[in-house]
Amino acid sequence: MGKAKNVLGTELESCSLDPVTGFFRDGCCNTGPEDVGLHTVCAEMNDQFLAFSRSCGNDLSTPNGLFGFPGLKSGDRWCLCVLRWKEAFEAGMAPRVNLLATHMSVLEFVDLEDLQAHSVPSE
Repeated sequence: MGKAKNVLGTELESCSLDPVTGFFRDGCCNTGPEDVGLHTVCAEMNDQFLAFSRSCGNDLSTPNGLFGFPGLKSGDRWCLCVLRWKEAFEAGMAPRVNLLATHMSVLEFVDLEDLQAHSVPSE
């Protein structure tokens, strides 16, 4: 089995190791049958999105020791569920996206043009 691809068709890059993200906590927005939430969008957190997510019932700011979750702050990168990103996009609250670290399966739910309009500058 080959390496996962990103939305640009190249090898999927790491999203974040600080904090360590990804459904498999490997730093990448990899997915598999166990990942029912499809944690595939590498998003850069900002205060507006974190408040939006909290208002939708998913508090990403508060640490949760039970799950080893550090809590996120503005500037952190995190593998978001694709449908949460899409919901935020439709509400005008979408965080910026690292295209090189966003899994290609996202394109089943979101247009590449919308992701590109919200992309972080290349590093």
